[in-house]
Amino acid sequence: MRVLVTGGTGYIGSHTVLCLLEAGHQVVVLDNLVNSSQESLVRVRELTGKPVSFHHVDLLDEPAVDGVFGAYEADGGIDAVIHFAGLKAVGESVHQPLRYYHNNVTGTINLLRVMDARGVRTLVFSSSATVYGDRNPTPYIEKMDIGANNPYGRTKEQIEDILSDVGAADSRWHIALLRYFNPVGAHPSGRIGEDPMGIPNNLVPFIAQVAVGRREKLMVFGGDYDTPDGTALRDYIHVMDLSEGHVAAVDHVAKREGVFRWNLGSGIGSSVFDVLHAFERAVGHPLPYEVAARRAGDLPAFWADPSSALADLGWSTTKTLDEMCEDHWRWQKNNPAGYAPAE
Repeated sequence: MRVLVTGGTGYIGSHTVLCLLEAGHQVVVLDNLVNSSQESLVRVRELTGKPVSFHHVDLLDEPAVDGVFGAYEADGGIDAVIHFAGLKAVGESVHQPLRYYHNNVTGTINLLRVMDARGVRTLVFSSSATVYGDRNPTPYIEKMDIGANNPYGRTKEQIEDILSDVGAADSRWHIALLRYFNPVGAHPSGRIGEDPMGIPNNLVPFIAQVAVGRREKLMVFGGDYDTPDGTALRDYIHVMDLSEGHVAAVDHVAKREGVFRWNLGSGIGSSVFDVLHAFERAVGHPLPYEVAARRAGDLPAFWADPSSALADLGWSTTKTLDEMCEDHWRWQKNNPAGYAPAE
């Protein structure tokens, strides 16, 4: 298939592009480069030896999006879309809700309008475990009621609702909603990985920047949770496992009409200290940290029930927490400034 990947220069997007190419698909990337670098695709081409078409386009520019689809019609067209593009910082979304709703929801509506007009109705959407909110017990199961508690999560929830309505109104659509948990790690080569802009919002890239000397110490928010070591538990998933899940999903739904929902996670809750100590093993020495007060809105624990993805897609995680940290450290050590040129 020829697969269009929106947000394909980003962290998860670039790894998924690599996996799609290795699986024999042709790939077209659309990205506005707001939070990513085109250098990731240069390295994907080097790693795979295969071409990737790139279009510097924003989903808010509907005519430009249509132009991307039109550029391939004479050569068989686009067959499917994997949709990653979107703003993703929870804290930022609280302070800039209009920006998040406009970018994420309006951008998706533009994409869907173009897809429908061009007769492309196979879509894998990058949703999030955030949609489960703070009222559901763990582990999270796809049949649970959802109710995100921040603007970022609500954009994902609203897009899921839109896609469900689109699928209900027109049976020709093939849609997968992938709710995934905490992606970490990097390609084993150390050539592509996570390159957050500014201060990292997530645990592992922050630890990695402490390890490489870009941050003084890790702040552990909350050491008094009702968990085995007092720190919060999360479900961490290697980005390569996650990317393979997207490939499995697009292959699956391309042959089946309807709307499908799958959790992509390990099904294991790992604490902040579990992750820190695994990263210390990868680095080879202790890393500085300080335990601080809990952050408002943080949950003590959540993880996935990934059994539906195994049953339907034949997919499950294969990488351990130590492998996640080893690969993430290899990327960060080899690229201390991320994709930016070394000073």
